[in-house]
Amino acid sequence: MASTTSTVESSDLDVSQFRHTPFYCEENVYFLCKKLCTNRMGDAREADLFVVFISNEKKQIPLWHQKTSKRADGLVLWDYHVICVQRKKEGEFPFLVWDLDSTLPLPLPLGSYVSQAIRPSFQISPEFQRLFRIIHAPILFRHFASDRRHMKDSNGNWMAKPPDYEAIVAEDGTIHNLNEYMEIKAANVYPNNNIDVKDAIFSWKLGAVVNDLEEFFSHIL
Repeated sequence: MASTTSTVESSDLDVSQFRHTPFYCEENVYFLCKKLCTNRMGDAREADLFVVFISNEKKQIPLWHQKTSKRADGLVLWDYHVICVQRKKEGEFPFLVWDLDSTLPLPLPLGSYVSQAIRPSFQISPEFQRLFRIIHAPILFRHFASDRRHMKDSNGNWMAKPPDYEAIVAEDGTIHNLNEYMEIKAANVYPNNNIDVKDAIFSWKLGAVVNDLEEFFSHIL
């Protein structure tokens, strides 16, 4: 596993160039995708950037190697989490994961991220099973918006300090729809190898929900 990780590490990658605010993973990934395109490290027009919302009906998903964890293994039980998956046309690893909230190297091959952060082989209760909503980045830019209302308590107080920049407004003018992306149900999962799932990823506002991240991306090489 160590050799897999080191192969894609970039000695001159300055992680501080990416905006990061703890507990605002959806905004972190939104701007990470924008930055990758600006720096020509990615090109959304070439269909190589995907935003992945991870959650389930219970809004309880275990992920390992998370910065906010106080455990040695980095385990956190999130209500939802968001990462970026990048398709690479060249190199040994066709898909890389960008997770700014992870203590793992950045970026990391998809297989390594899944095995270390998601740990599908780890026996967990069915209620904690992770589901994945995948959206092509240009579609997300066009439709996604968040006014951060989900981070305020019933008295209107912030539960976590918000970013110091303006909230994200969608290209289509929408002010807030984060809840739509966070709502992930087993009934919405596409069957493996469904021929329509790729069309949904590249054309639908909310993309498509799958239950196996590696299985899905193995079909879009």
